[in-house]
Amino acid sequence: MSEATSKLYTAAQVRGIDYAAIHELDIPGYELMCRAGQAILDDAHFHHPFARHWLIMCGPGNNGGDGYVVARLAVKAGIRVSVCSLVDPDKLKGDAALAYADWQKAGIELKQWPLPEDASFDLALDALLGTGIDREVGGEFKQAIDYLNRLDCPKLAVDIPSGLNADTGQVMGSAVQANSTVTFVGRKRGMYTADGPDHCGQITFDDLAVPAKAASESSAGAGQLLSTDVLAEKINPRPANSHKGSFGHVLAVGGIRGMSGAVRLCGEAALRSGAGRVTLVTDAVHAGYINMARPELMVKAIDDPGDLPSLLAGEHVIAVGPGLGLTDWSQSLLTACLDTQAALVIDADGLNLLAQRAKQKPLKRENWILTPHPAEAARLLGCEIQDIQRDRVNSATAIANRYGASVVLKGCGTVIAGPSGEYAVCPLGNPGMATAGSGDVLTGIIAALLAQGLSCADAAKAGALAHAKAGDFAVVETGEMALVAGDIIDFLPDVWSLAGL
Repeated sequence: MSEATSKLYTAAQVRGIDYAAIHELDIPGYELMCRAGQAILDDAHFHHPFARHWLIMCGPGNNGGDGYVVARLAVKAGIRVSVCSLVDPDKLKGDAALAYADWQKAGIELKQWPLPEDASFDLALDALLGTGIDREVGGEFKQAIDYLNRLDCPKLAVDIPSGLNADTGQVMGSAVQANSTVTFVGRKRGMYTADGPDHCGQITFDDLAVPAKAASESSAGAGQLLSTDVLAEKINPRPANSHKGSFGHVLAVGGIRGMSGAVRLCGEAALRSGAGRVTLVTDAVHAGYINMARPELMVKAIDDPGDLPSLLAGEHVIAVGPGLGLTDWSQSLLTACLDTQAALVIDADGLNLLAQRAKQKPLKRENWILTPHPAEAARLLGCEIQDIQRDRVNSATAIANRYGASVVLKGCGTVIAGPSGEYAVCPLGNPGMATAGSGDVLTGIIAALLAQGLSCADAAKAGALAHAKAGDFAVVETGEMALVAGDIIDFLPDVWSLAGL
């Protein structure tokens, strides 16, 4: 399966795949558990070849059963293993009980909780809690999670870090901060957004040789984990017989007095992303010099918003919002853009003004893309920022449904959602990109791709990927602290070259 089409599932959907594999395809559940244990062992050997003393923390259910399988296999491989259970293992049921019974035959002592604070291990495996966690972790399980996090050794999570919500990526009070995670059967969407990346570390996926048809029913509502393969899949190479008119015209509307940099960044990103022509529609006070360092940008001064409709006539893609401001001038420009039939990308103050309008009447159209950060998303939905971050996938799909738009909810694990409930997650990018102007660059990239004929859904996905990948290229040179938005533009040529464009 191509990484570009890897599926993302909720915990319930993964349980559905498990059920189909066991009850419809007749794969014994304990066989799947043993395959998972072998996958963990192989990953641990590969990434931690010199770790000779392992701690394995086991909890109830199949996650703990996985831990006992790993312990048995590790002992057989010559590893010194300490196993600690937070529940009475004699009360385990089903496949987990079988795993414990087989482990007992190895004759290893079961350590009692709590473990001493001065204990030393080369590697700690978290098999405490699985994917079903939906409330805050408390009691001894929280104590055990905190203990694991204090250990001065690498941590490997079995299927998912304990305490991390598999659907939302939210930490449920406390969660294991793993250096790596080996996950099974289906990729859990919460591992790739919100707090997921910080707690999962390097993610390895193993389908445990479950046939794809086991996932047929669950795949209907699954999301998509994106990779840069999408760029080559969605963007066509340029024919030799082409000209600048073949690749569209982007109008970047914004840049109130004192905010010329935002619309300039948007316009330059559009140029670097293949738009045939780019015009900045901006405040007259700086229109005369905004393109001095980038003469390829055309500029139109707007003093009177009433002059804008005539500029908007023709075939354009409009990117509105970067540096737009919140004045009457700003509102008038947004109104003029909304009154056109052109495809729109709306960002920044454009979204804030849109949220104000939506309080009076619903706003829906088909050919537009909204690119909010969490605070802007909260305004669009009339809720709090923490509500957005509590479930980023559902927040993005809610905005898409309310406004009939393709939505790019920026942040750790950017979520791209459509009005029919479809969603994707971009796992690329880095914290250095959390800097002024980064969103303006994204807006320009997406607008350029729209201008070149991509659908709103495809332009949103490809634009988010290109932006994130350019940021990852840039951070190698600058480091996270020093990265600025212009660095992302500088590395866009490398992204398009990587995609063969």
